[in-house]
Amino acid sequence: MATMNISLPDQMKAWVEAQSADGKYANSSDLIRDLIRREQIKQEKIAAMQVLLDEGEASGYVEMSIEEIFQTVRARAGL
Repeated sequence: MATMNISLPDQMKAWVEAQSADGKYANSSDLIRDLIRREQIKQEKIAAMQVLLDEGEASGYVEMSIEEIFQTVRARAGL
């Protein structure tokens, strides 16, 4: 596993250390890895949503209400 050193403002450092101190995470590295995983998943979902939006735009005019469109998009994106 690679090592990376980062600099944080005091307030952020204190928050990271507090997450480990209360037992949510074993150490600061676990927290940072979890945050990165969550961000990766978030970006994957956004990319999938963008693909759906692009497909919809390319498909032309559809006679659906805006609510029906949102329901369909949410269902396809697993939201």
